[in-house]
This record gives sequence, C-alpha cells and structure tokens, in this order.
Amino acid sequence: MTSREFQDKLARRARRAGVTVNPLLAARLEAYYRLLAIWNTKINLTGLPLAEVSPETLDRLLIEPLVAARYVPSLATRLLDVGSGGGSPAIPLALAAPHLRLLMVESKTRKSVFLREAIRTLELLGADVATARFEELLARPDLHEAHDLVTIRAVRTEQRTLGVLQAFVKPGGLVFLFRGSGGGDPSETVTPPLAWRATYPLIEALHSRLIVLEKRVVGRGVPRGTPAQA
Repeated sequence: MTSREFQDKLARRARRAGVTVNPLLAARLEAYYRLLAIWNTKINLTGLPLAEVSPETLDRLLIEPLVAARYVPSLATRLLDVGSGGGSPAIPLALAAPHLRLLMVESKTRKSVFLREAIRTLELLGADVATARFEELLARPDLHEAHDLVTIRAVRTEQRTLGVLQAFVKPGGLVFLFRGSGGGDPSETVTPPLAWRATYPLIEALHSRLIVLEKRVVGRGVPRGTPAQA
C-alpha cells in the first residue's frame, strides 16, 4: 500500500469517528504504523493483523487514541502510559496532543527496545520508556503525583491496580481506561481518592469506550483538569 493510499484510508476512518487528521499528524501516524508492522514480524507487539491495513486495525491502533485525545486536559503536561506494549494508545495519543510529555511503562525488555526506537524515529521530544512493572515505580518518589494523565489499555484494572496507579496522578488529574465491549466499568466500584467522571464512546463498530476517572482534591470544590472539548 502506498503512502497516499494509507493516509486516504486513515482519513476515511477518522472521519467516520468524527475526528480530523491533518497531513503532518497523518504522516507521523503512518510512520508509527509501518515501524510497528516491521518490528511485529520479529517480536510479538500486537496480535492485530498489520499487513493488510484493515479498518479494525486502524480503528484500534490509531483512531481510538485520536478520539480519546479530545478529552485530554488542555493544561496537561505529563502522561504516564502503563503496559505500553506496541505503543498504542500512548504514541498516537501523544502525537495528537504534542503538549504532553510521555513516559511509557513496559516490563518486557524487547518491547521497551521497540518503544525507544519509535521515540527516536518519530522524534517524540521529552518521551521516555521505563522498563519495569508499574508497581516497581512506587520506589521512585519523583513519579509520585507527578502526572496529569495516566492511560491504560491492556492491563486488568482491579481495585488494587487502580490503588497503585492513583499514586502517580496529580490531585485533580485523570486516569483514562480504554475498554472494549466486554470490559468492566468501575464507575460504581472505584474507591477514593479516585472517582468516576465520565464514559465516552470511542469506535462504534468496536463498541469501545473510554472510562475517565478523576483523582479528587481533598478539601476543595471543583478539581482542576477539566477535559478540553473537541
């Protein structure tokens, strides 16, 4: 598939989801996709088919993060992505919201090597990779309550998991949970200091949705970090 064909297909999928992709963003998303496809033949980064550039693959890897970018707070500066794997949703989200400084957390060394290569290839300024389990990052005080946004897709989000993740979120910051049709919704079970804020549809065909949790500011009224509107 030529670059023009890829970007035309990407633009059509984006329009179906109600988002616009400018030429610079489209070129960087294509570069990420092609790099992922090459590395996926060597190590298992994603189980999605990459060779034929199917609508489902584009939707899951690229379009879902673009839709989610609508809800990134306009004043957010630091993003922590947990269980980054092949780099989605973190990398497309960071490309769509370039004001974010990205830290990806991946426990598997070979996947971390790919993520660092993606950072280098895409020239993601300020981005970094931590090769560790996210629980191990509790030993780094510099990361405590340091992030405006934490994103997570492939990791099971039990209450214990959320309890650890909230330690990295600033008071008033957000947690983005990417969920498919079968994923649980913690809107009624999440415990303080996290609270359910909203659930947004992502891709209609995939029945996917974005669950937004908020770390409440103790003793204050309206927390900061209101999502920017598309």
